[in-house]
Amino acid sequence: MNNTIAGIRRGNIYSPNHVGNDAAIFNLTAEYLKQSGYEIKEFSEEEFINTDIQENLIFNMARNPVTITKLQELENKGCIVINSAFGIQNCTRELMTRILISNNIPHPQSLIVETGEPLELSLLNEYSWIKRGDFHAIHREDVTFVRNHEEARYILNEYSLRNIKTAVINEHLKGDLVKFYGVADSDFFYWFYPDEHSHSKFGWESVNGKAKGIPFDLSYLVSICNLASKALNISIYGGDCVVMSDGNVKIIDFNDWPSFAPCRTAAAPYIARCIMEKCRQVC
Repeated sequence: MNNTIAGIRRGNIYSPNHVGNDAAIFNLTAEYLKQSGYEIKEFSEEEFINTDIQENLIFNMARNPVTITKLQELENKGCIVINSAFGIQNCTRELMTRILISNNIPHPQSLIVETGEPLELSLLNEYSWIKRGDFHAIHREDVTFVRNHEEARYILNEYSLRNIKTAVINEHLKGDLVKFYGVADSDFFYWFYPDEHSHSKFGWESVNGKAKGIPFDLSYLVSICNLASKALNISIYGGDCVVMSDGNVKIIDFNDWPSFAPCRTAAAPYIARCIMEKCRQVC
């Protein structure tokens, strides 16, 4: 059995306000793998980009586009990469939106627009979220709540000036904001209200306010997250959903390997087992 695995840490720039949390779940996962008899060769994203690695088993929290391209090339050559670099790319905003909607996974009504083109205001809800289409959120403005057309124009212009070509506009959903974490093909699933844990990257959770505890069907949430995981090709995931007043649930974000901060001790062995199981499939 090949028991050497390359592990790629997430670059700090791609962990806004969560550098320590992202490092912690990586370290815990690596430790469980070591305890299970695997040797781990760790790389920063920069080291990985500049190294001709020999390992054909790789787990990663990568986000650098150059890293993702290199990982995709390795996957095409037969390497096992967890999460798949193709899945990581699928979690960028525009691709994620298209994939979720095309797979009939509950998601807000959405528009995909060119930032440099005039916006047809009749298509825009009064309260909306504007999100950069090409990547994950790095800066606070990359996901912005807008209250009127003037704010929408300002944000789209700001994106255009930053050479962000496309934006996704989501309708604002009123209800309880719920965050979740999961590991595909396992029993692990964890959810919580972010206001109870003061868990936030940019503070936008305050828009929905304190959760009211609207009842919802947890098994349904798990089922649509499983569907999203498969559609996006992501095994280790997290995200956000909104539970509306009638108990209906819609996924508003789905991320590749987040921090698992409120539950990392419980999650790490499941993540390690997910990696080991995929490794066994080719060993």
